[in-house]
Amino acid sequence: MTQVTVAPKGMGLNDFVAMQEGFFKAEGLDVTFDWKTFRGTQSSWKGLNYMERPQDRPYTKDNATVIQGACVWGSICNASAGMGKFVPDAYGDSPWAIFVRPDSKIRTPQDLKDVPISVGMRAGSHFNVPYRLEKYLPLENIKTVNTGGFGARLKALLDGEVDAASLLPPQIAMAEQLGLRKIIEDTFHTLWWVPEGFDPEATKAYLRGLDRAEKAMDADLAKYLPLWKFAVPAEFETYRPWDFSKFGRGERFVYKTIPHSEFDEVMDQVKRWNLDQFLKDKTFDGLAAR
Repeated sequence: MTQVTVAPKGMGLNDFVAMQEGFFKAEGLDVTFDWKTFRGTQSSWKGLNYMERPQDRPYTKDNATVIQGACVWGSICNASAGMGKFVPDAYGDSPWAIFVRPDSKIRTPQDLKDVPISVGMRAGSHFNVPYRLEKYLPLENIKTVNTGGFGARLKALLDGEVDAASLLPPQIAMAEQLGLRKIIEDTFHTLWWVPEGFDPEATKAYLRGLDRAEKAMDADLAKYLPLWKFAVPAEFETYRPWDFSKFGRGERFVYKTIPHSEFDEVMDQVKRWNLDQFLKDKTFDGLAAR
């Protein structure tokens, strides 16, 4: 068995299903979940710069060998900044939405003009905001504030610290059960990233395990919805009795190579947004794990 450490994204159930059903072991992997990094990505990132975030530490501080996942923009930018390589052989398709409190005067995307939106710096919650809102607002009127991870953004919205928050699964389902109002929704792609020099056969085996989990959920999704308990941030575990049967699937695993055109769009958009300060190598072949 090949030992592999994985920090789940938590936007979908595939990692948890693959572990429960023994799909990783069937692919020859002895998988350990890195809960410290996972919970760190859910927590506040206030005061942390890029390359200091919890998901950055395995590459910049801890010298750990961890498979992680992030939005397609973030995974490519992280690789370009020198933090590992992105895996081009599969991608995730995940929901995304901006929520406000039920008493908010914000009701349309246009109402978000100059309103600071809670995001996790240089992650999916961040990149989605200009990418989706620019259809409704000039770029100079789209504002973000770095709150951090999943739980931190939802908590900031509930506590009145911010007036809008960019949310991903399962926080979208949690926000709905808490009566928060959705302003805009869409989907976006995610990728996996690995340390440079990571065993490509282990990566392929990991992806096959996720694909097995996807097929299992296609056959019986309801069986696995209780596994969302692993993705609920610690501060929300006892916040209320969550109805996991209404959480839905979250991110879907797609076993197809990411199109080269999507990589090119990422590079173009990140430059337009003035978020390319850390990019070094900007070539697909130079940044993709092989």
